[in-house]
Amino acid sequence: MIKLPVDDILPELKQTLARSPNAVLVAPPGAGKTTRVPPALLDEPWAQGGKILVLEPRRLAARAAARRIAQERGESVGDTVGFRVRLQAAVGPRTRIEFLTEGLFARRILSDPGLEGVAAVLFDEFHERSLDADLGMALALDAQRHLRDDLRLLAMSATLDGARVAKLLGGERGDAPLIRSEGRLFEIETHYLGREPRRPIEPQVADAVLQALRAESGSLLVFLPGAREIRRVERLLTESIADADVILAPLFGAMEGGEQDLAIAPAAKGKRKIVLATSIAETSLTIEGVRVVIDSGLARVPRYDPAKGMTELATVRVSRAAADQRRGRAGRTEAGVCYRLWDEAETRALEPFARPEILETDLAALALALAEWGAADPGDLAWLDPPPKAGFSAARELLVGLDALDPQGRITPHGRALARLPLPPRLAHMLRAAAERGEGALGAEIALLLTERGLGGNDSDLRHRLSLFGNDRSPRARDARRLAENWERLAAPEGKRAAGETARDLSRTGAILALAYPDRVAQARPGKRGEYLLANGRGGRLEAADSLGQEPNLAVAEIAGEAASARILLAAAITEAEIESDFAAHIEETEEIAFDPATRGVKARKLRCFGQIVLGESRLDRPEAEAVARALIDGLRGLGLESLPWSDHHRQFRARVGFMRHAEPAQDSGNGWPNMSDAWLQDHLAEWLGPFLAGKRRLSDMEAQDLSHALDAMLTADQRRRLPRAAPTHLVLPTGREAAIDYSADGGPTLSVKLQELFGLAQHPSLAEGRVPITLALLSPAGRPVQVTRDLPGFWRGSYKAVRSEMRGRYPKHPWPEDPLTAPPTARAKRPGSPH
Repeated sequence: MIKLPVDDILPELKQTLARSPNAVLVAPPGAGKTTRVPPALLDEPWAQGGKILVLEPRRLAARAAARRIAQERGESVGDTVGFRVRLQAAVGPRTRIEFLTEGLFARRILSDPGLEGVAAVLFDEFHERSLDADLGMALALDAQRHLRDDLRLLAMSATLDGARVAKLLGGERGDAPLIRSEGRLFEIETHYLGREPRRPIEPQVADAVLQALRAESGSLLVFLPGAREIRRVERLLTESIADADVILAPLFGAMEGGEQDLAIAPAAKGKRKIVLATSIAETSLTIEGVRVVIDSGLARVPRYDPAKGMTELATVRVSRAAADQRRGRAGRTEAGVCYRLWDEAETRALEPFARPEILETDLAALALALAEWGAADPGDLAWLDPPPKAGFSAARELLVGLDALDPQGRITPHGRALARLPLPPRLAHMLRAAAERGEGALGAEIALLLTERGLGGNDSDLRHRLSLFGNDRSPRARDARRLAENWERLAAPEGKRAAGETARDLSRTGAILALAYPDRVAQARPGKRGEYLLANGRGGRLEAADSLGQEPNLAVAEIAGEAASARILLAAAITEAEIESDFAAHIEETEEIAFDPATRGVKARKLRCFGQIVLGESRLDRPEAEAVARALIDGLRGLGLESLPWSDHHRQFRARVGFMRHAEPAQDSGNGWPNMSDAWLQDHLAEWLGPFLAGKRRLSDMEAQDLSHALDAMLTADQRRRLPRAAPTHLVLPTGREAAIDYSADGGPTLSVKLQELFGLAQHPSLAEGRVPITLALLSPAGRPVQVTRDLPGFWRGSYKAVRSEMRGRYPKHPWPEDPLTAPPTARAKRPGSPH
């Protein structure tokens, strides 16, 4: 057996675990920790007769590691070494080293808190920090503290924050021992190719692959964010590579287990392999013959949006730790090369570690698990990063809504039934409800296709996927059907265990799916094919050619994107009758009295609503008057004040009041003149206009007189009495003519008047009971500006002479007396023979 770097620290590790229950092992990629540590611990005194469980983040890694150890021991998988993953297991009565996924371990410890017959739990690649890994670690530490003080726990990783994990595993005893393996990584040359941000990533990756093929020997491992990008790069390379000795091998989670195994197998002699992989190939795998890594620098990770109540996959930049893991794949067996599709300086800007899933994802499954464990408060357990309070609270609210928890957070009988199912709570609730209706087989297959990507194809119609899955005879499909049948049996109510497959009516797909996602029941928007309103208020759309777009109602399983342009990825049709029947208790009858911008009036309806979607409506003949007035006010807020029937009289009235408000500022009592500015009136519509909307259903019902009454009502009785005197609309001139005062002028109240009409006027006219002089705009006989003054006597005594001198020659037919104070006022030309 080839010596590996980790072999050098195995004696130290054994000694450490002999005296300490917990430890942390940090070893570089390729050091051999996954395959060498578990067998080395089998014969330790504390492990005699007990199993060693090794937790892996991914099924592929669990299978590959078990096979590698079995091969090195000259045994078959299922003898001393086995694995247990979803859809597949290879264990036997003699199995003592069992590789399993982190999710399966969480279920195992919840059903057996004492971990009967288990000597140690090894958390491999713990740096990935999946939700199941954090939950499993918290429960294992709690079990060790209260039930199994002889249990050993070991966290292993290449890029682990060792100090933090050592503190977690040490607890009250102090930090757990931290052991480091120097490892043996062959020299890796790194090339930074940069990236064109406006160009799709796939052709840039394909170009890098072609460059590496020409420049380097050996097989290539290419990291891409997801299956979609892998298939696109595969097509580009198929078109560009004519060499039959170059084999393209996709590798992602939704593939058949056999296809995954072929992807990581060594290339045949004389052949080169290009493995196009997701993050699945980052850790715990050695792909023989690979000495070139091409890293797109991207990964697809789950992100939970509490506002949407959904977990979506987001494409993000990888962390430095992940980039180091990927690069390390090139130097596992010989000197290698790594091509990175970013600039070298950008490496420093990468996050040191990926954000733990516990901080980013839906916590409903974790909240249910803790309730089943008996820990209502996450603070009762030890965490590297505790669950966020807001996310955990939202998860508990969801579980209460599913009747899985009572309002105090205690698990209910229904919750225990859900906990028996290895599914997210929503899907477990759906399956249980379907089983109670005798539709457990359909519910189980729906849950299966929603959790096992790739089964049934990629059609957006879930019914089509179920139909294809029903005809699928591949090994993976056969294993999946057995799993679904097991779920169906587990979900059947007590005393009604399924004897065989129950009815499978695909026309009921949408109705069953809606049991998991009632908030995603969707209704088509009128006149907009493929556009839908979801019960939770979000919008969604289908591709233009999608046949589902003709359905009036959908139950949506997957949706991605922002609310304004969210794309429905997977759904099934549901009838209105099914919505009425299955969600009768959640359908509310309400009255809607709302402003309709199209008619500029109030629409009053009785509505039957499921969430935000309307199932039926009828006319409301006698709506509440105050509600109608509020709706009109809401409409006005949107349309603006200009929608009211303003006249010059109204505008002048507001300007006069505004003048008085400025002339007589409010005292401490606050009883000043009201604010009638546009901004104030817009912000206080209900206050000043609301009482005058009684009996009105449309804005057109509002007459000018109503607006006058509303404005007038803003004044006190004393202000109404004083306004005509203090701020009159007109001024009586010496000629007897009434001239309108302009209160809207920038310089204050202004009167435009021909100079001759003011002859004989010795006192300047004023407003506000003599406190504010009117600005006089003096005009020539032709109506052109001559002078502006706020001191008429001063004008007569001063600049009038210059004006008279200039104007006499221009307007000889009009009087220009030397003494304007003694001349009679006139608006006419002078009579013949007049001396002026």
